[in-house]
Amino acid sequence: MEDSRRNPTTLQAAISAALAGVNDPEIHKPITELDMVERVTVSPDGATTVRVLLTVVGCPMREKLTTDVTAAVSAVPGVTSVTVDLGVMNDAQRTELRTKLRGDNPVNEIPFAQPGSRTRVYAVASGKGGVGKSSVTVNLAVALAQRGLQVGVLDADIYGFSVPRMLGVTGKPTQVEKMIMPPQAHGVKVISIGMFTPGNTAVVWRGPMLHRALQQFLADVFWGDLDVLLMDLPPGTGDIAISLAQLVPSAELLVVTTPQLAAREVAERAGSIALQTHQQIVGVVENMSWLDLPDGTRMELFGAGGGQAVATSLAESTGTKVGLLGQIPMDVAIREGGDEGTPIVLTHPGSAAARAFSGVADMLAARQRSLVGRPLGLSVASR
Repeated sequence: MEDSRRNPTTLQAAISAALAGVNDPEIHKPITELDMVERVTVSPDGATTVRVLLTVVGCPMREKLTTDVTAAVSAVPGVTSVTVDLGVMNDAQRTELRTKLRGDNPVNEIPFAQPGSRTRVYAVASGKGGVGKSSVTVNLAVALAQRGLQVGVLDADIYGFSVPRMLGVTGKPTQVEKMIMPPQAHGVKVISIGMFTPGNTAVVWRGPMLHRALQQFLADVFWGDLDVLLMDLPPGTGDIAISLAQLVPSAELLVVTTPQLAAREVAERAGSIALQTHQQIVGVVENMSWLDLPDGTRMELFGAGGGQAVATSLAESTGTKVGLLGQIPMDVAIREGGDEGTPIVLTHPGSAAARAFSGVADMLAARQRSLVGRPLGLSVASR
């Protein structure tokens, strides 16, 4: 094998190959493919300088990118030292990057609404607040990501956003051209209005502004090639639920309820919106189903059978098959995980609650993308 230390051409090629294995932390594509490597300089003694162009000034992932480039190049035989010189793309380069990522598609086009989209969009809905809808959303998202899927969460609960805290997201989105790069946590891409408001400021918006915010999160955020997008909807059947049906007609409803009679009744109303929007209901998740006591018995604090009752009622009203996907027992670790930003499927994977979340995730992961409205790629043979 030729010694790259004596052959600058071989060493340069080895370094380029190493850089091709470094992904941008936000875009998740090789930095060489994104034209982020401006130049590589190698001195006769093997000292190497890599000039990397950041997408924007003050890129929050600059340290991660520097570390990854340094590690990749340092592993090349013949390299004695590595210096990473960070620059910033100019306007023309950012425009070229946007075109490379999105092609000729319009900036305001929602990729999940296109016939060829392979992303399953699940809108997590409930009739009333306080049933643990957000806890269900974040735990399912992380559980799906653990299965190797590309997952995103859109916190569509504009007034009561809580997903960033529950997933432990501390970073802010960055903007490249007219694209918003969402931060990530536990392998999940996340966007929320809470990332754009100072402190704990309340959002006081009317319907048209809510619709525009949802549209921007769906269209302007660079989600990449997602397998699953989970949308945490606000309680009830208001503006956001209607806007979602208009913007992403293929989105499927995942209804969350508790066993309590009052929760069951309003959950049925939330699910019945599918009759008006012509959306499919993927199933029902019953949360806070029971509390496991130290003696092995269960305490059903909110009654029993609510989840199955909602599923049965929605199946009858919609004329479709609606199943009870899972029952999530109460566990203090669910609350602790939400406060600390580490969902229970990560911290206590063997617990009954985590296993229940994982069971629902298994069913969602196994489902195939609907062919409704999609081109089948069939052609008529000429004779």
